[in-house]
Amino acid sequence: MGKNPYKPIIAKIKKIINETPTIKTFVFDLKEPIKFKAGQFMQLTVPGLGEAPFTPSSSPFISNEMEITILKTGIVTEALHNLKEGDEVGLRGPFGKGYPVEKFENKIIYIIGGGVGLAPLRSLIFTLIHNYNNYKKIFIKYGARSPEELCFKRYYDEWSKIPNIELEITIDKPYPDWTGKVGLVTTLLENLKIDKDETYAVSCGPEIMLKFVTVKLLEQQFDPYKIYLSMNRKMSCGMGQCGKCNIGNIYLCKDGPDICFGKYQDYFDLFC
Repeated sequence: MGKNPYKPIIAKIKKIINETPTIKTFVFDLKEPIKFKAGQFMQLTVPGLGEAPFTPSSSPFISNEMEITILKTGIVTEALHNLKEGDEVGLRGPFGKGYPVEKFENKIIYIIGGGVGLAPLRSLIFTLIHNYNNYKKIFIKYGARSPEELCFKRYYDEWSKIPNIELEITIDKPYPDWTGKVGLVTTLLENLKIDKDETYAVSCGPEIMLKFVTVKLLEQQFDPYKIYLSMNRKMSCGMGQCGKCNIGNIYLCKDGPDICFGKYQDYFDLFC
């Protein structure tokens, strides 16, 4: 018999990193190695309480350890934030297809994140950095509501020093002592000079942000079929059986959660 996809493996919390007042990164030691692609997601189980879907924020090239970055926003996430180093959880997966990284080779990539939406994108960034010479240029555009809500600050200098990478950060409103850019992340997408055949965009964040990012990218003449959106809706089974994550006739847990905007732009519930 094959592996039971409903049975989680045990993962022990090795380290907890406080990213912001409401976001923590959990570093898990895995009792069994897990191989995943950037953009695929896991179902994380809190024993006795329930499970919820999360996309790993760590490098796919490391299989004996996994990092998941979690915003405290509900019952399961609050329980996770109350856990301590040494506690155990369950992980099952990975699920979904992940980002189409093979299409990005020799192209220009825009990575656009908002708030905790940078977490799934961090896995993609690690993937691209691993072979950064394979890409013409990588633009990271990231925004949060305030400086204290910016994720992964410890990586900004490192990413900025890598050839072919340009990092730009903004916060929504003016803030004391903030000397960087101010405005929604869409303000970082003004006056782009792109080649439609050579440029891809990948975005992750709240769905209202994804909607306006998409509008802005289309205004900047992006090809709709070269825009990928992380539609991280509520998922239950992870295998297309429960019917809770569909957009039209597709299931995000199987066909996503990162989808090509061009293929599904006519679905009325795309950003609902």
